[in-house]
Amino acid sequence: MQPTSQKIALIGAGTMGAGIAQVAASAGHPVMVYDEDANAVNLAFEAIHSRLQRRVERGRLPAQKLELIAARLQRAAELKEFAEANLVIEAVTEKLEVKKNIFSRLESICAAHTIFATNTSSLSITEIASALKDPSRLVGMHFFNPAPAMKLVEVISGRETSADVAQRAGRFATDWGKHCVYAKSTPGFIVNRVARPFYAEALRLLQERASNPATLDAIMRESGGFKMGPLELMDLIGHDVNYAVTNSVYEAFYQDARFKPNLLQKELIDAGLLGRKSGRGFYDYANNAHNESVQNVAPQPPPPHVRIHGDLGVAGKLPELLAGAGIAIEHSAGHGYMQLGDIRVALTDGRSATARAKSEQVNELVLFDLASDYVSCERIALCCADQSEPTSIARAAGLFQAIAKSISVIDDIPGMLVMRTVCMLANEGADAVYQGVCSVEAVDTAMRYATAYPLGPLIWADQIGIDRLVTTLRHLQQSYGEERYRLSPLLLRKHHAGRTFYD
Repeated sequence: MQPTSQKIALIGAGTMGAGIAQVAASAGHPVMVYDEDANAVNLAFEAIHSRLQRRVERGRLPAQKLELIAARLQRAAELKEFAEANLVIEAVTEKLEVKKNIFSRLESICAAHTIFATNTSSLSITEIASALKDPSRLVGMHFFNPAPAMKLVEVISGRETSADVAQRAGRFATDWGKHCVYAKSTPGFIVNRVARPFYAEALRLLQERASNPATLDAIMRESGGFKMGPLELMDLIGHDVNYAVTNSVYEAFYQDARFKPNLLQKELIDAGLLGRKSGRGFYDYANNAHNESVQNVAPQPPPPHVRIHGDLGVAGKLPELLAGAGIAIEHSAGHGYMQLGDIRVALTDGRSATARAKSEQVNELVLFDLASDYVSCERIALCCADQSEPTSIARAAGLFQAIAKSISVIDDIPGMLVMRTVCMLANEGADAVYQGVCSVEAVDTAMRYATAYPLGPLIWADQIGIDRLVTTLRHLQQSYGEERYRLSPLLLRKHHAGRTFYD
């Protein structure tokens, strides 16, 4: 990018501060970095140089560009050197009083036009800004780690943040090549709030012994299309960190059941099994460690024909795929399921297969889970009713194996895994929109670029169908009798009006 005279100041030379400084300097800004520990600044500049040098070695950055970026980085010995900064970003420890003290001091140093931004991931922007005589000039700029690579910045407005300050902060982020989303200050902002069900539902299925960690993660990756499974991702993040965020959001929302932490994760923390950084979590990371493998159904013969009853909705590509595999397809009226001899095969609707079989007065019932794309997905998860014969699930597996899908069987858990997770993500995203935290587009952009979800939760809800999503959540609430699965009023409005999020 072209050099600019707009000066950026960073307070805090840790991982996030160094990453943001690199982003700003790479975009052409002179960048000043201050830390109470002067050696931390030296280490930060060394880390930046090392990262850039690796890019040079890989042919991704001209060597002369590295020197230009390095020349834009300056050490600040005192905060008073920030007097002419256009934007000051604080990235210090997550302690409210520390942050308030920093901004209070800056207010007497910096010009009136200087934007004050905090990189906090969890603290209230409104409360941090209360330390200022003019709280309208403080905004949240939440970068994600590693800041040079992650493409999202949440721009968070406190109660008093001026619209102009938020827009100016957003323009900086956009000019630096980031996708920028705007939100009001609320516990977890967008990403850390909306993402909670991604972890929570997998933890619940593990707690209910649906399957082992490797199988649940494989279903989320290879059927749901997520980059990582939730259990392996928690191991990567660190259970202490992930649990702390969940607990923080739970307490900040006055112990709302939707954010309730899981005892299984707390038990790992109590045992010191924090994930990769401790060597063990859900998985053992020692050399030659034995971990349970993904459970796959052995190859089964394909059926010669299948009858399709009604419209399969989000799974509507399956008849075409099955026909392409040489299976004879018959169509008839019905309520969206496949009939394989005496076996009914249907997409989960939030009930257990056992409860649904009783309600629909069939014994042989096999349910399949949601997939992000039934054409390209590599795996399908199945479960069957307790009333069904043991051979039913094998015969249903042969149906999906005929279209080159790996099959994992899980226990009969309401809503299975991908479906209930996506419905809960959409429900939480809808509530954020309903409460005026952010827009529909901001939810989807945030979750795509901060968490690499295959689809934004709300556009995914539209694809599943709002009616099906509402039905699934209602059935989950009936199955568990918990407030955790209560419907967002906005989802209900869409359902009653026959509207979608992107009408």
